[in-house]
Amino acid sequence: MPDGARVVPPSTALVTLPNIISLARLCAVPLAVWLILQHREAAAFVLFLLAGLSDAVDGWLARRGRRSVLGAVLDPLADKALLVSMYVVLASIEVLPDWLAILVVFRDILIVGGVGVLAFMGTRVTIRPLFVSKVNTALQILLVAFALLLTGYRLQAPVAMEVLIWLVAASTLASGVAYLRQTVRGG
Repeated sequence: MPDGARVVPPSTALVTLPNIISLARLCAVPLAVWLILQHREAAAFVLFLLAGLSDAVDGWLARRGRRSVLGAVLDPLADKALLVSMYVVLASIEVLPDWLAILVVFRDILIVGGVGVLAFMGTRVTIRPLFVSKVNTALQILLVAFALLLTGYRLQAPVAMEVLIWLVAASTLASGVAYLRQTVRGG
């Protein structure tokens, strides 16, 4: 840390611009699901892109001194709610395979549930973001965006879709195993 630099602790304020952006992204989840169920995948694609842009903006703002305790929970909650919802609804309309949606959801339940059980048992667990998890998240986002783009604009790219599906499956398994190892080793 450079001389004179200080670490600014997260704010306890509830109403901050990054929190408002994260809350808006969370509120966009039901709309995105509804759009897909109404077969308006092109509109859902645009909304998904806007959600991604809003995630980048609130992250940028938070890194510039506008972090908050609420934002540390709200931002990843909004991201997970959007991704998990997209996998479930895209599987329900048979754009993505149901086994992939189950895998994605199960991995998240396993991680959150495992941390919850350990916390209930009195064990403090710190989950650090892992490189494999960042790759997995990027691939999951790319697959959802690609699936919405293809479906919404009636395009075909079966080979690319198949490759992305298997990359997401492999990275989801790898990141799940990596998190389990991290948790067992104590962070």
